[in-house]
Amino acid sequence: MAYKTPDYGFPIPDTPRRVISILGSTGSIGRQTLEVAKNLGIRVCALSANTNIRLLENQIREYKPSIAAVIDDDDARDLKERVRDLDVDIVPGPEGLIEAACADGAGIVVTAVAGTSGLLPTLAAIRLGRRIALANKETLVCAGELVMKSASEHGARIIPVDSEHSAVFQCLRNEKPESIKKLILTASGGPFRGMKREELAHVTPEMALRHPNWVMGKKVTVDSATMMNKGLEIIEAAHLFQVDPERINVVIHPESIIHSMVEFDDNSIKAQLSTPDMRLPIQYALTYPNRMESLASELDLTLLKSLTFLDPDREAFPCLDLAIKTASIRGTACAIMNAANEAAVELFLRGDLSFYGIFEAVSAALDNIAHIENPILEDILSADERAKLFVYERSRDN
Repeated sequence: MAYKTPDYGFPIPDTPRRVISILGSTGSIGRQTLEVAKNLGIRVCALSANTNIRLLENQIREYKPSIAAVIDDDDARDLKERVRDLDVDIVPGPEGLIEAACADGAGIVVTAVAGTSGLLPTLAAIRLGRRIALANKETLVCAGELVMKSASEHGARIIPVDSEHSAVFQCLRNEKPESIKKLILTASGGPFRGMKREELAHVTPEMALRHPNWVMGKKVTVDSATMMNKGLEIIEAAHLFQVDPERINVVIHPESIIHSMVEFDDNSIKAQLSTPDMRLPIQYALTYPNRMESLASELDLTLLKSLTFLDPDREAFPCLDLAIKTASIRGTACAIMNAANEAAVELFLRGDLSFYGIFEAVSAALDNIAHIENPILEDILSADERAKLFVYERSRDN
């Protein structure tokens, strides 16, 4: 690849009181990031939200950012009126997200927005050399080569927030990249672990949203139920750690205690264990290379009855193999798959698509939309738009 190998062993300089911008502050990751920031005394200079204006107002009043971004123009006007007694600049639209990502003084940008809306603000922050605490996997799934190349060129550091990628990142600290034999990503199995294809044919959105271990946003919870999230994580990990997708395995680990593992050339395996609490990987992304007391509870190994590992049921959850196959194609294929999945999940949550209809819609998009082998940013954004439109139109036609 054209960009250079990530540096696992040499920490960036430490600053005692970091300043952060949080894109997606009203979502699950955003809210937990604010908890961590408050606990550590980290100042928040920018926030953003999609539609939860009331919560964003409360966050503005508590954390006193200088900038708050809102997608909808009417919501922005409403929020501006609500906080007119405060010294905060309310900025609307996608441009507002970029402005929040580039806010003066922000050493770290936490990208916790859902979907491809995180791509452009992340790239903008990278060009300023900011540290990216990445909780938006779509950014690397759709444009991994462009993003990693830009990070290398501008001296920006990308620290993963997803529990699986954070675990791999921690296991690789002070290790030589060439010693990696394979990465092993763990998966809880979601709410339907152990169920067969015929049992899954009629599941509802309410059933899919009952994750047994994690509290997450609706989209990522459905991705966990279909196992598409593990396919997306394979693509993300391939870019983050420059490991071929063929050397990234997935195992079902229902207890969610081991968050991922790395196997090395000598056949030894390193694993990262903790209670399933997203505040821990969030904090590590903010404080790396230092570790500090966290809000996560201590893991008592004596209370663990067993640690279970199983192979994924690829027949019951075909999205996993679809994503792995797409990863080998590269180009805009991953952007098409990601966008089609995003639209299909939205339709499923609205009741307009069945559970297996998600897989069928994504497969159809990949079969019918031509992909570009060496895309520029505009090609990726166009592929994203075309894939979503294809899925919406296909649903109307059916």
